[in-house]
Amino acid sequence: MFFSIIIPLYNRPQEIKELLESLTQQTYTSFEVLVVEDGSKHDAKAIIESFKNQLDIHYFYKENAGQGFARNYGFERSKGDYFIFFDSDCIIPHNYLELLRDHFYQEYLDAYGGPDEAHSSFTAVQKAISYGMTSFLTTGGIRSKQKNAGGKFHPRSFNMGISREVWEKTGGFKLTRMGEDMDLSIRIHQMGFKIGLVPEAKVYHKRRTSFKQFWKQIHSFGRTRVDLFLRYPDTLKAVHLLPVAFTAFLILVFMLNLFSIGLAILGNLLLLAYIMLIFFDSLFKNKSLNVAFLSIIASFIQLTAYGFGFVQDYCKRVILKQDINNQY
Repeated sequence: MFFSIIIPLYNRPQEIKELLESLTQQTYTSFEVLVVEDGSKHDAKAIIESFKNQLDIHYFYKENAGQGFARNYGFERSKGDYFIFFDSDCIIPHNYLELLRDHFYQEYLDAYGGPDEAHSSFTAVQKAISYGMTSFLTTGGIRSKQKNAGGKFHPRSFNMGISREVWEKTGGFKLTRMGEDMDLSIRIHQMGFKIGLVPEAKVYHKRRTSFKQFWKQIHSFGRTRVDLFLRYPDTLKAVHLLPVAFTAFLILVFMLNLFSIGLAILGNLLLLAYIMLIFFDSLFKNKSLNVAFLSIIASFIQLTAYGFGFVQDYCKRVILKQDINNQY
């Protein structure tokens, strides 16, 4: 099996080098790499060319149109049997492709997704963000489960792959920015292709480097869920509303304390219990007091940013019927 690894890139030359270095260490070597520079002002051409002697690598530059269409651009120029796409802020374990090939020998999938973890080299903030996005104590934890509270498994584009047949029949990405992977996954399901989680095909995903960037990203995810609801109403599940409920609970507890209402004590105890659960769970997983404290912040951002984003666009687009497409 020959893999084509497609990496969209936009103004992140500092990230791509580490990703490419991890690809040079793959134990399975039947693959090519296509880096599609999506109209970047700070391009990575020199970095890409420095790997010419280590990888079967190809560099393309196109006008900015978003990561979805950048991947489509790569599909059209790939020669692989199977397309894999990573985000530029990922590090790939050395046996990733070997494990994926072995999995396909046992169970072939037309499309797959893999989980993400924090690498030991990540900063404390990045490890905390990774915790918030993968913990069972937040809704982020449902993404890496084959069967989850969100319904069918939908691969995410930071670690995802599709066969050439899937690309040819779906036409690839129809959306280009936020939610483009969910939209593609839904259409793959609708066409009857076999999609699954490959749990051993993990990547180390840096995500954002600050809580401010993380808030902005997750806020967009909440807004995107409303867009997906309008396109595919049956994909909205109760679990997607949990961040809204949590955000409402925080506001309620704040108001109860502000006006010294007796129920504030109960709200405070529930909130404290949740905070302690996050702290000790993160401490057990990360073995770091600093990361454990930061995980509380990351988890609250993960829930409230999504909740505010969802409510914002639900009010505008569903209740007020405003058209605000492509404003992410």
